[in-house]
Amino acid sequence: MSQTETLCRSISFSGQRSVTLTQELLPKPNGEQVLIETLCSAISAGTEMLVYRGQLPKDMAVDSGLEALEFPNAYPMPYGYACVGIVIECGDEVDRNLLGKTVFIFHPHSSHILTSAQACIVVPEGIAPEAALFLANMETAINLAQDIGPLLGERGVILGQGIVGLLLSALLSEFPLSALYALDNFEQRREQANRFEPVQSFAPSSAEDMHCLREKLFDGVDGADFIAELTGSPDALNLAIDLSGYGSRIIIGSWYGDKSAPLSLGGKVHRNRLTIYSSQVSTIAPQLSARWTKERRFDVVWDAIRRHQPQKLISDRVRIEDASGIYDRLDSSPENIVQAVLVY
Repeated sequence: MSQTETLCRSISFSGQRSVTLTQELLPKPNGEQVLIETLCSAISAGTEMLVYRGQLPKDMAVDSGLEALEFPNAYPMPYGYACVGIVIECGDEVDRNLLGKTVFIFHPHSSHILTSAQACIVVPEGIAPEAALFLANMETAINLAQDIGPLLGERGVILGQGIVGLLLSALLSEFPLSALYALDNFEQRREQANRFEPVQSFAPSSAEDMHCLREKLFDGVDGADFIAELTGSPDALNLAIDLSGYGSRIIIGSWYGDKSAPLSLGGKVHRNRLTIYSSQVSTIAPQLSARWTKERRFDVVWDAIRRHQPQKLISDRVRIEDASGIYDRLDSSPENIVQAVLVY
């Protein structure tokens, strides 16, 4: 290896449920490029596990909205989209003030990243690298909150308390809602959700829990005002419909990949004039785009990260060399993991 090259270690999904550590030499950055030494990267237990399990739709790019992920959906492939590192080298056309800065970048898991300076999001002073890892998920949660548009005194239900669900619970706990309920089958996630008062959590697999929840939602009233679906399971939409009432709105935040499920679209859906719509973080909702930009939303995201310190949700830190084991655990026993992070 010459002095002009850097050895980069990366994760590659070589097949269904198969993870390989690869190595390549990166050249020195030129022009508008920078070289980043990665400190940590976050594993997505939602979208990333669709890649691991081979459940992405076959006829679409992995993520056409992110430059680093604009490649065909075929093995072998890299994946991941939340890396934080330090800029260690700059090309001739890059502002030298970027050297030494801690940055967030949407990029697959790699020990070093060669990319354009424009792809870097500088982490504000006072925010720890592990907290900055949650930029993408916090942006998703804020986008969901904006799409929900919660009103004073409403009652909300969040299905799924993965990382995005937990962050949404934290955000909505700041609103003057009359009630906020969080559902998840995993006890560890429910315990985390209960930290965000006044959130009350329930296990959808428990008949007793669901009886109690329905009493709260239908005792003299008519279901939840809004239900956010974040489980990653399309069948959960039937539960969302069941917990709704006249004029309720159901917001789909999950990406199901190639998974599908039969939906009960008669009965409540037909008579209750339900509104069912999707939320997607790559764009600004049409009704907000006249005044909101991605840059403005990122300012809100960093403020939320400062307030809620989401790095407290990290349950597992694993070296990149041991990545195969953490993916296997996420697949076989996800109930024991809240947020897994790769360290370099």
